[in-house]
Amino acid sequence: MDFAAARRMMVDGQVRTSDVNDPRIIAAMLEVPRERFVPQPKAALAYADLDIPVSEPKPPAFPRHLLKPVVLAKLVQAADIGEGQRVLDVGCASGYSSAVIARLAGTVIALEGDRELVQAAAENLKALELPNVTVVSGPLVAGWPAAAPYDVVLLNGATEIAPKALLAQLKPGGRLLGIFGRSPGGKAMFYRAIGAEVSGRPIFDATAPLLPGFVAPPEFVF
Repeated sequence: MDFAAARRMMVDGQVRTSDVNDPRIIAAMLEVPRERFVPQPKAALAYADLDIPVSEPKPPAFPRHLLKPVVLAKLVQAADIGEGQRVLDVGCASGYSSAVIARLAGTVIALEGDRELVQAAAENLKALELPNVTVVSGPLVAGWPAAAPYDVVLLNGATEIAPKALLAQLKPGGRLLGIFGRSPGGKAMFYRAIGAEVSGRPIFDATAPLLPGFVAPPEFVF
């Protein structure tokens, strides 16, 4: 398979046509070999308009995925990541999103809770020679306070709960972006820290697989 051609088709047919026009993001997505970040048997799907599974189900945990390229691109564009800024990439999975963000930011903390994915992300990012990315392991819902505060926190998946610990790790003026809610009613949300307060607004319709730790507890019914 000609992965370079598939990468160009992904950018031209999915990303550019969805109003992603930041040349830095376009360049990053043209450079990063997405096929490296998916399991070899799924390599042919690397550039499809899909949330691609990168781990097996491990009950009670969900299988992990790479976000659809267009959803990731639109979230990253809305985040407006500047050179020199610090980004927390929550649920980096095998590291693709961190590789893209590393070309925009000063420092990327790639947080993952699945041990096998932590190792895969570390190997993939090292192979691409991205010295500004650090892969760390821990519960996603807790964030990574050791390197806080962050200019941007990106959720690589959906949540049903308010990510309070992550919001608390933002700098003044910092942004948190992610998908809130289950399919088919999910919304991409943009949150900004303003002083001690946080304001949020929906920015586009989107769905994504739920991240572990971000599932709402079942409601008690009489």
